[in-house]
Amino acid sequence: MRAVIFHGPDDVRVEDIPVPAIADGELLLRVAGCGLCGSDLLKLAPGTRPPVALGHELTGTVAASHTSIFAVGQRLVVAHHAPCGTCAYCQRGSPTMCAAFKASRLDPCGLAEYVRVSAAHVEQVALPLADDLADEAASFTEPLACVLRALDRVALRAVADAAVFGLGTMGLLLLQALPVRRPGVRVAGVDPLPARRELALALGADIALDPSGDPADLTAALRGTTASRGPDLVILTAGAPSALAAAQAGVRDGGEILVFAALPGAPVAFDLWDAYHRELRLTTSYSSTPADLRAALALLAEGRVHVDTLISHRLPLAAFHEGVALARAHRALKVYFTVRA
Repeated sequence: MRAVIFHGPDDVRVEDIPVPAIADGELLLRVAGCGLCGSDLLKLAPGTRPPVALGHELTGTVAASHTSIFAVGQRLVVAHHAPCGTCAYCQRGSPTMCAAFKASRLDPCGLAEYVRVSAAHVEQVALPLADDLADEAASFTEPLACVLRALDRVALRAVADAAVFGLGTMGLLLLQALPVRRPGVRVAGVDPLPARRELALALGADIALDPSGDPADLTAALRGTTASRGPDLVILTAGAPSALAAAQAGVRDGGEILVFAALPGAPVAFDLWDAYHRELRLTTSYSSTPADLRAALALLAEGRVHVDTLISHRLPLAAFHEGVALARAHRALKVYFTVRA
């Protein structure tokens, strides 16, 4: 079978490897397609060492099953991490910090023609798909689940105004999910690319702002839409150090900054004196839980979050490097690799 195999940051190959064998409790999934995530791009950065599994936004059809939970021919969406459910982290509401969660992965990766799904994955993070939900739409289950977990971690009880910095795929999912989790919220989208601002407005943003000019102008624009207070919540989906400073300047007194994405090793400036006197909250969120996956799949099946306009490029698995180049150059919004025609 064909699979994208990571040998090093400068040595990623689409190559032929054996179809993985499955054991008791496991299943073999014939992959229909898989989205390219920003975290996949981070794994391709210099200094990353194997083993690395690329691709985790996948759906497929059960090709072989050694479990009674799913039968051959069923369509599934499967996430890449599965918590143990019993450790101190899992018992205390932090399953994404579970050692088993972080160590687990699909074999060999989501960007492959076939994937071995472990027993733990089968039991916790494999979900059946409705007949009327397309594979492309269902592939957004895992990223949307990450969005739902992040919004549920927000400490503020009332959020009337929010701003999303960075209108890539995750930012556009966030601005759609915000009214689901916080009914009545007004959402501002912030991104330097005009096409992404236009799409944000089409997907429900109340206003779309360009951060390219003077930072003071962005702060004034954010405050101008909220009776000079600033938004209650600012969400960062872009890891640029300047984004945190802009978020801190724009958020209201007593407000919250949610760091949804970050870049490794990037130093940032956060004014603790300002945060102390203004009672600002800084919250982070990492990945998603099995419960988040179920909630995300339900929203997609119900059509409450729209993803049909988020895929900008559909490519075959052999064009993996082309897809990476498009994403890195910000010429693609979401690259979706069609594995099975």
